[in-house]
Amino acid sequence: MSRVGYAPAWVIATFFGFGLSPVAPGTVGSAGAIAVAWWLHSAYGWSALDFVILSLLLTGPGIWAAGAVAKAAANNDPSKVVIDEVLGVWLALGGAHELNGKTWVAAFALFRLFDIWKPFPVRQLEGLHGGKGIVADDLGAGLYAALVLFAAGWFNLI
Repeated sequence: MSRVGYAPAWVIATFFGFGLSPVAPGTVGSAGAIAVAWWLHSAYGWSALDFVILSLLLTGPGIWAAGAVAKAAANNDPSKVVIDEVLGVWLALGGAHELNGKTWVAAFALFRLFDIWKPFPVRQLEGLHGGKGIVADDLGAGLYAALVLFAAGWFNLI
């Protein structure tokens, strides 16, 4: 891939540089996703559903960028690729009945828990080829987080 073609992939895959954090880039990328979501919600009234739609719309470009950067780095899942965490966090927000301080924190914490733990079948999704495997497991973790967040809201726990 030429340098010109690599630049957009790099920007997307690292989520505008959040993935370049020397410490815990996945956590930093997840926090960046929450910060952007909070801003979009506060400034433009975005809802939980809007973040699900955004996550789904950016899944294709995220898979492409993650795969391109992984190939260029000769690494199956480089830590600097955090677009997968971003998409997973935004999917997790979809489970919120309403967006408030508790749900922002819960979506972040639940997503990180499921992303690290990788319960079945999330871990198996990592085995998909290229960018698909990089992104799919985080979407799985985001889905688990969304379901728990939804149930917590249903039972008025959040």
